[in-house]
Amino acid sequence: MATGIKDKVAILGMGCSKFGERWDASPEDLMVEAYTEAMADAGITPEQLGAAWFSTHMDDVGTGRGGTPLSIALRLPNIGVTRVENFCAGGSEAIRAAVYAVAAGACDIALAVGVEKLKDTGYGGLPMSTVGTYIPQWYPNAVAPANFAQLASAYRTRHGVDAALLKRAIAHVSVKSHANGAKNPKAHFQKAVSEETVLKAPIIAEPLGLFDCAGVSDGAAAVIVTRPEIARELGKRNLVTFKALQVAVSNGWELQSSEWDGSYVHTTRIAAKRAYDEAGIRDPRKEVSMTEVHDCFSITELVTMEDLFLSETGQGYKDVLNGDFDAEGRIPCQIDGGLKCFGHPIGASGIRMLYELYLQLQGRAGARQLANPTIGLTHNLGGQPSQNVCSVSIVGLEGA
Repeated sequence: MATGIKDKVAILGMGCSKFGERWDASPEDLMVEAYTEAMADAGITPEQLGAAWFSTHMDDVGTGRGGTPLSIALRLPNIGVTRVENFCAGGSEAIRAAVYAVAAGACDIALAVGVEKLKDTGYGGLPMSTVGTYIPQWYPNAVAPANFAQLASAYRTRHGVDAALLKRAIAHVSVKSHANGAKNPKAHFQKAVSEETVLKAPIIAEPLGLFDCAGVSDGAAAVIVTRPEIARELGKRNLVTFKALQVAVSNGWELQSSEWDGSYVHTTRIAAKRAYDEAGIRDPRKEVSMTEVHDCFSITELVTMEDLFLSETGQGYKDVLNGDFDAEGRIPCQIDGGLKCFGHPIGASGIRMLYELYLQLQGRAGARQLANPTIGLTHNLGGQPSQNVCSVSIVGLEGA
């Protein structure tokens, strides 16, 4: 019987590049930037690394397939490097592989790095990439803003929410994240915005306006993991350990049956339940201190808070408007600014989210620091509401 990952692996060090329009930096430069910070934080030499996992999605934008781009950029000591890809959950998958390798005893210290260089593609949004032979037959001409606008419409219909009230709620999501991102020197967008600005912004896909959509950025993030006893031997204290790492992937049920009404994300609910069970969390609304969720669009964040059982079903918009997920609220969300302010370098996002929780748990988040967080949760959603890969990861102070 599976016993889970709780407290078996600790974070030894982390690093994160500056996110944004990094015209002056190559993917290799971004990886080195994140890796150098992570290695200094961990206090180890490259020869102590046992294996590495590399997350990148747009392989034709300066990285390529396989593990060599990471090994060459970082001059790794000929250790095994595995490239992983699972849409927007790729970074979390790289973390999961590194953590599982350490927990299994396959190596003592492992590295996970995620990078994406999107601005060079020339696209205003996420670049097009192959989705296989059959998916276009289900989604002819579908684009991400339209797919998530449909999530908003279905949510509004299912729960009888006034359209203007829901528009105000998703506007508050963006206002909150921009307020947080304004305090983060590594965020792409470091400027607060008003509710009026968000509400009056041009519509991209009704009801989603310009400020309801995450930007496109370049960036990289890195994490080094080991077993707690090794971390202590290396002089580390106040360890941040993994409590749960869960992934749920659509099997076609949402799209191919009439049971799913499109108002929620089925896989998020499954992954969340599994993660809480693995972490031993019985009441997430009381036990989770903070979250970093996949806010590709503001409606995604609102619905995700319900799918993570941090709001009652159909009541998330009220919690958002009440400020429950603001920096001073019940469960702060996107305390670093989220995808809204960091953009979405696909391969790096999951590790960037973990970086913020790690800083917060160690009391090193500077102007963004929360009061005494003990448990943090990250959530990635790759794909669209009707067909996707979802990851939920939970970390916390050792023993919490």
